[in-house]
Amino acid sequence: MAHLHDIPPRTRGSVEKLPCPVFETTNFVAGGPLSERRVAMISTAGLHKRGDRLFNLGASDFRVVPNDAPANDILMSHVSINYDRTGFLQDINMVLPLDRLAQMADKGEIGSVASEHYSFMGATDPTQMQDQAAQIAGMLKADQVDAVLLVPV
Repeated sequence: MAHLHDIPPRTRGSVEKLPCPVFETTNFVAGGPLSERRVAMISTAGLHKRGDRLFNLGASDFRVVPNDAPANDILMSHVSINYDRTGFLQDINMVLPLDRLAQMADKGEIGSVASEHYSFMGATDPTQMQDQAAQIAGMLKADQVDAVLLVPV
């Protein structure tokens, strides 16, 4: 993970000036035991299946990553020049822990794993993603997901 002091001064100055949105909402689902939860992941690593369109700079849309997609069919087109892809190249679980989630389900630590996960391109103003987040919420509900692991990259 990059630390603010590691970012080049020009970029660091821009990052420090970014407004941080405040959302005046609360969770809409009461929490139950994880062992009964269906879990999905949302990543900001700019992940997509081989053959899907690439993420562009400032993209606010998302891509669907099927839970059963082979790791070598999941690509990253995150466009930030400050993003180190080394961990992803060595192990996809660094940015989308599919194997860890499956292991948790096998051990009964979580109820089940969602059929799909979602990825945004993280170098985008989150206020531009609100409509897409609402769309994903509907897809999660349709898949009976009741817990989401946010994987910021």
